[in-house]
Amino acid sequence: MEMMEYQPLELQYDERVVEIARVAKVVKGGRRFQFRVTVVVGDNKGKIGLGIGKANAVPDAMRKATEHAHKDMRVIPLAGTTIPHEVLGRMGGAKVLLKPASPGTGVIAAGGVRAVLEVAGVHDILTKSLGSANILNVVKATFDALDQLKSPAEEAKRRGKPVQEMMPFWERRKHG
Repeated sequence: MEMMEYQPLELQYDERVVEIARVAKVVKGGRRFQFRVTVVVGDNKGKIGLGIGKANAVPDAMRKATEHAHKDMRVIPLAGTTIPHEVLGRMGGAKVLLKPASPGTGVIAAGGVRAVLEVAGVHDILTKSLGSANILNVVKATFDALDQLKSPAEEAKRRGKPVQEMMPFWERRKHG
């Protein structure tokens, strides 16, 4: 009898290291240094998580961050390859504006915002980072924006309108 190859039950997630920062704590004898690693994970289908890990060595901090990200998984609504509507996320002094874009546009974003959107499975989007350029706060603001998204069906039901009216204009043009 042939043995079956072992397949892990856990799905394979796309993991991206957004930032590795050396942070210091001032103590009586001087400064104590640690590494803070920020990781985003996603399944490229609308499921994402953010993890931050601190340790004395980078590999340990990375492992902790990845574990935290897997525990923080959340689902965001997608409209095809983009987001259902425009949204503004805030965290500290950082603001991130996310706008849906027609197919073929690509991910118009940089740094942490791009990493978050790519692991989420968004392929067409326009973004603008406003205010603070602190990478951690920009990534958290992106997550805040994605958490505010509502699915077109949910919003249509809330407003008592047909789902078609809630779709982006290029989707309405296709069906109508």
